[in-house]
Amino acid sequence: MKKFIQMYEEKYIRFPDGKSKALTLSYDDGVHADIRLLEIMNKYGLKGTFNLNSGLFEHNGNHNRLDEESAYKLYNDCGQEIALHGDRHIFLDKVPLSEAMREMLLNRSYLETKYNRTVRGMAYAYGAYNDGIVEMLKALGVVYARTTQSSYSFEIPQDWLRLKPTCHHRDDRFKELAEKFFEGSPEKELKHREGWLFYLWGHAYEFDDDNNWELIENFAKRASAKDDIWFATNIEVYEYVTAYKYLIFSLDGERVKNLSAIPVWLEIRGKIYRIDSGKEVRFDS
Repeated sequence: MKKFIQMYEEKYIRFPDGKSKALTLSYDDGVHADIRLLEIMNKYGLKGTFNLNSGLFEHNGNHNRLDEESAYKLYNDCGQEIALHGDRHIFLDKVPLSEAMREMLLNRSYLETKYNRTVRGMAYAYGAYNDGIVEMLKALGVVYARTTQSSYSFEIPQDWLRLKPTCHHRDDRFKELAEKFFEGSPEKELKHREGWLFYLWGHAYEFDDDNNWELIENFAKRASAKDDIWFATNIEVYEYVTAYKYLIFSLDGERVKNLSAIPVWLEIRGKIYRIDSGKEVRFDS
């Protein structure tokens, strides 16, 4: 009699090229220290998102913010994502909803016009939000919004408008989590073999304040040496996970069709499959 092994029948997300782990960064405020951070990211191939305010370019005394044209020069062709952080970096939950809406409308309108691209991501200023803000963001076409609450895990987000990062780079557990991420893998887990996402956030000026740029450079260098990690911006992670979520499976689970515009990878019975856009694949028995 054929033995039934449950985990071999389950489907697990795998990232582009069948990789089992993904890494994304998220850094706030549009500050001068982003220049050095971008140099490190580009040197080691890391990807991430810079969350920008649109109404504070002239206030460069606050953590040495970039002026408007310096910001444009830095971020426009940097190969990374830019995302919303509010027009004035205010507590969205401490103002009337109409004012919060105006804050985000001004922010999105400016970034989309100035940078000639669609902007759908966000990081909450001060991590401040409530249920009303979340519903407002849905109406404004925002698809993900990062909080400041650490998950201390590599789980893929389920609630993208209350997105919890893995941790801040200043967190006491950062090095422990990085070690587990680099040396472990979903394939080594007996159960819960879903793909891993390490979502790191912070402010680049903190590396100046703490005089510890080696912290992020060593992390980036170690990440670049791994061949099982997909480096992606926040929106790329969101779009990929969404494409995976909307795969269509047959009733018996033996066939899958991909209606999205991008290829998607998954693992079943220890084998990784690539499902191209518009294609249907039957799994090996």
